[in-house]
Amino acid sequence: MKAAIVTEYRKLVTTRMWWILLLAMAAYMLFLAAAMAWAFGQGQSTGPSGDGDVVITPEMTVRTVYALAVSLGYVFPLVVGGLSFSGEFRHKTVTPTLLAEPRRGVVVLAKLVAGAALGLVFGVVGTLACVGAGSGVLAALGEPTFLGDPVAWRTIGLSVLALALWSLVGVALGSVLTNQVAVIVVALAFTQFVEPIARVALGSIDGGARIAAYLPGAAGEAVSGGSFYAASGIGELLPVWGGLLVMLAYVAVLAGTGRLTTLRRDIT
Repeated sequence: MKAAIVTEYRKLVTTRMWWILLLAMAAYMLFLAAAMAWAFGQGQSTGPSGDGDVVITPEMTVRTVYALAVSLGYVFPLVVGGLSFSGEFRHKTVTPTLLAEPRRGVVVLAKLVAGAALGLVFGVVGTLACVGAGSGVLAALGEPTFLGDPVAWRTIGLSVLALALWSLVGVALGSVLTNQVAVIVVALAFTQFVEPIARVALGSIDGGARIAAYLPGAAGEAVSGGSFYAASGIGELLPVWGGLLVMLAYVAVLAGTGRLTTLRRDIT
């Protein structure tokens, strides 16, 4: 098992795609966090105000700035995880992979563990980009950064975990959709269009918000303990443990489906 994990991890990090996506995520989150922090700091206050200003709290700062990657940047670890299986099928390396490790369940588990490790890298980089850019802009505006508050660091740590989980979802999705183009298109379409629209639509009907909380994006945000969308009043979130269980359930269902379909038939 250890050899299989090392092999799968090396497959991921010896290509250029992972660090290209990592750099793109870092640049994207630097820009978004800086822009959000600037917008967040305009017209706000840190104490009681009689002019209708919103009081800045550590929770609000973290959810709208520091944990922004969980709401708007999770597509990057999702895609890099999805390339784990689909890349093998595209480049025809899946056959030697299964010859070297004929136990297909072990291959799935090894890819999940390797994907989780790389997902942690994306989680750390994406979250630190938000924290660095966001806190810098807030400090420049004379607003508190709350980086000395344990609530902030708890959510920052959970943000890293949530992004790592998205890499697991990507690996599991790739075991079902082995076409690389299909994986990327489905990941982009679902995360950027389908789920955001579904969450808004469900939030407008009675009981719909509770259903929307079980969608993967909302579950990922729940793992971090809050999100930009939730802070904006869009929908409800599960508790941290509930979001973690829902995310792991998505991974288990997708990975199990891939094991019983894609990896059950003969591959040549």
